[in-house]
Amino acid sequence: MWNRSIGIIALTVQTLRSNPLHTVLSMLGLIIGVGALVSILSLGDSLEQYGRDQISTTTSLEAIIVSSKTVERVDGVTLQRDTISAVSLDNAKQLSSMLEGQAVVALRYNYNVEIAMPEDSLRVGAVLYGVTPPVFELSQAEVSKGRLLNADDLNSPSKAVISTALAQRIAGTGNRQELIGKQIPLGGTYAEVIGILSGDEDDESLVVYVPFTFDSYEPSPASMPTLVIKAKSVEDVNPVKESIETWLDENKAGGQNAFSIFTYQARVAQMEQGVRVFKLIMGLITGIAVLVGGIGVMNVLLISITERTREIGIRKATGARKRDIVLQFLTEAIAVSILGSLLGVVLGLVFMAVALPVIKNLTEAPPFEIAFSVQSLGIIIVVAILVGIGFGTYPASRAARLSPIDAMRHE
Repeated sequence: MWNRSIGIIALTVQTLRSNPLHTVLSMLGLIIGVGALVSILSLGDSLEQYGRDQISTTTSLEAIIVSSKTVERVDGVTLQRDTISAVSLDNAKQLSSMLEGQAVVALRYNYNVEIAMPEDSLRVGAVLYGVTPPVFELSQAEVSKGRLLNADDLNSPSKAVISTALAQRIAGTGNRQELIGKQIPLGGTYAEVIGILSGDEDDESLVVYVPFTFDSYEPSPASMPTLVIKAKSVEDVNPVKESIETWLDENKAGGQNAFSIFTYQARVAQMEQGVRVFKLIMGLITGIAVLVGGIGVMNVLLISITERTREIGIRKATGARKRDIVLQFLTEAIAVSILGSLLGVVLGLVFMAVALPVIKNLTEAPPFEIAFSVQSLGIIIVVAILVGIGFGTYPASRAARLSPIDAMRHE
């Protein structure tokens, strides 16, 4: 059985090499059709990656936000919850240990604070964030002067890192870099400025970061601690979210129902659905070209059968079974389809390499790269095999039905 299959494959290769014109004509329609299909799939993959990148610039697709529910709706009316379950620093440490290798866990709270400096007759309103140090890792924050908060600062919480805009407001006409080491009042408690965040000069955010253990912090419904968790990848978001839900059920009063768990997966899902619809509709349109290519394979195989009628008769007379003849022509059809499809893949990718710069110049949109996923390649290969089988079956069965005597007499 194995030797017979090897023989059929060898005969197929020999036939395709001995009839290059037939082979090229068989593949031509498929090359064009698959090239168009590849272009559409590649464009869809590129748009999907472009959309992910654009969302990532404004949000973190890997982020999971866990916050305490302070209100609930009863019969359409919003009411304050009788009991509010809060997360603590110890909880954050437990989650960080549990999710090690899967996600980074940070804890934060925020409230508005007044920075009043009587000696300078200065009063500034700012947003105070009490954080654990991983917050800066999640936001990829950097300092232009000084340093960021670290784990040791949780034990000596009278430290502060301030935004560029806030530093400018406090320094006034002076040098804001000289604020490093200076004590500033934060709601009745003083904190030493240890760092000034790097930032755009146009950023007017008045923000101060202090350790989560900052002395003057008292939890209230308006400033409950929030867990900020970033999974290692988008694919890890759902497993990490499920782990967090299980942990909340086991460790917090009210379980996961006492908390709001937010991710950006809905936005990603909406984008992916739009791209999927685009691929499907455009794929169906370009599928017409692939269909025409398949008809071309069938027509050329029918012509080949006419030209090789004597050969078929001799093979059947020397012991070839109908199944062998069918397998021979089906193998030829599949081989032509796969080869034509692979050439179509190359044609499609070359076309996209030329088209994307043109699209960029015409639309002045940010550039996006050619993206062709393994899934798309798998679709192409499956399409090629189905085309080969679908359009090769009739010629193969017709060749197998030829009478050996009549075939050998054919001129």
